[in-house]
Amino acid sequence: MPIAVKSFFHKQSATFTYLVSCLDTHSAILIDPPADFDAPSATLTFTTANQIIDYVSAHKLTLEWILETHAHADHITAASYIKQQLKTEHPCKLGTGKGITQVQAYFSHLYHLDMPCDGSPFDELFNDGERFKFGNTHFDIVSTPGHTPDSVSYLIEGNLFVGDTFFMPDSGTARCDFPGGSAKELYASLQKVLALPDKTIMWMCHDYQPYGRELANKTTVQEQRLTNVHLQQSEHAYIETREKRDATLSSPQLLHPAIQMNIRAGQLPHPTQSFLTIPLTVLL
Repeated sequence: MPIAVKSFFHKQSATFTYLVSCLDTHSAILIDPPADFDAPSATLTFTTANQIIDYVSAHKLTLEWILETHAHADHITAASYIKQQLKTEHPCKLGTGKGITQVQAYFSHLYHLDMPCDGSPFDELFNDGERFKFGNTHFDIVSTPGHTPDSVSYLIEGNLFVGDTFFMPDSGTARCDFPGGSAKELYASLQKVLALPDKTIMWMCHDYQPYGRELANKTTVQEQRLTNVHLQQSEHAYIETREKRDATLSSPQLLHPAIQMNIRAGQLPHPTQSFLTIPLTVLL
C-alpha cells in the first residue's frame, strides 16, 4: 500500500520526527515527537508538537499511533501531550519496546520515583517480529537493543525507522554506555538490520552534520553496509572501538530531565508537582 513520510527536524536536539500516513485511508502514525525544553529556566513548551498537530489537522489525517523508538536521553518526548490534545478528535495509542520496563526499573530507583515499572503509561509494549495495523497497511517491530534495552525500529512498506541504532554512514552508530546498553548487543542488532533487502530505506532519528555537511536523514541498507564508518571491521574490533569511544563521551545535556519524563511517555514523574531530580556527583 502507498504511504507518505513527512519529516520534522527539531534543531535543539538534532532530532527527526516522522509522520507516516496511509494514502488510501489518511490514517497515520507519529514516531519520536519532541517537546521543547529550555534547561537554564527549566521551561517546557510544545511549539514543535503544536506544529505537528497543526499539520495533522490541515492534512485531515487520523493519528492512530504515537511510537517511541526508545526512552530518549537527549530530548523530552511530546507523546503524552499530543495524545491528550487529540483525544477527542481521534484517540491514539502510545507504543514502545517491551524493554521499557527494564529502563523504568533502573531509573525509577535512581531518581526515587514512586511509579509502576510495568510499561505504563504506554498502551502497547512491542515484541520483536510483531505486526500492527494502521490504515490499509501495517508496521512490523524490529527489536534493536544495544543503545538501550528498549530500542526498537519500525518497518513500514520498505521503510525502516531506526531510532538511535544507526546514524548516517559518515557518523557511524549509537553509543552503548547507558544503563543496560551493550556494544555486543548493538552489533547483533546492526547485523540484523543489514540483513534486510538492500533497497530498504533507513530513516535516521538524529543528524549532527559532521564536517558541516548538509542535513541528511535518509539512506539505504546497502549504503550502510558498504560505507558506514563503524562497520568496516570485525565484531571484536567494533565492540572494542565502540567501548573505547563511549568511555570518552559526555552525558547528554538533557539526560536527567529527559529520562525522568520519557520513561513515562512524557508525563511528569509527580503528576501534582512540577519537580525533577538531579543526582549529584561530588568529586573532591
